[in-house]
Parts: sequence; structure tokens; C-alpha cells
Amino acid sequence: MKTTTEIEMKAIKSRDIALVGYDAGTEILEVVFRAGGVYRYQNVPEYVYQELISASSPGTYFQHYVKNTFSYVKVR
Repeated sequence: MKTTTEIEMKAIKSRDIALVGYDAGTEILEVVFRAGGVYRYQNVPEYVYQELISASSPGTYFQHYVKNTFSYVKVR
């Protein structure tokens, strides 16, 4: 699945997160939540994306290292 900005999305095993995608050129992390809502987090280093998708609990990683760390916009 691709979004309107053509960020390649990847399904992950998480109770809260359905899909994540990352654009290294713009450092945008896009997160699609199972409960609804798509958010784009800005100025996210690539290592954060890599750690998020490889975390044993992506939802916990997101809560600790992304949610209140990076600015975001709600896409839908």
C-alpha cells in the first residue's frame, strides 16, 4: 500500500499500529493506526524507523521513542 506521497508502507505485527513507512529523503515516518488515523512524523532519523519495525513490541517502542519526540501532522 502506498500513500499519496508514495511512501512505501510495511505491515507490522502490532496491536495498535497497522502500517508504517519511511522516506529517507524527507525523514518522514508515516504511521497508520488500527483504530484509525494516519500520522506523519517529521525529522525522524532512519535508525528510529529501523528500530521501530524490528522492535519486539513496535507499539511500546512508538510510545517511548516517537510519539512525544517528533512533531507530526495528521493526514486523515
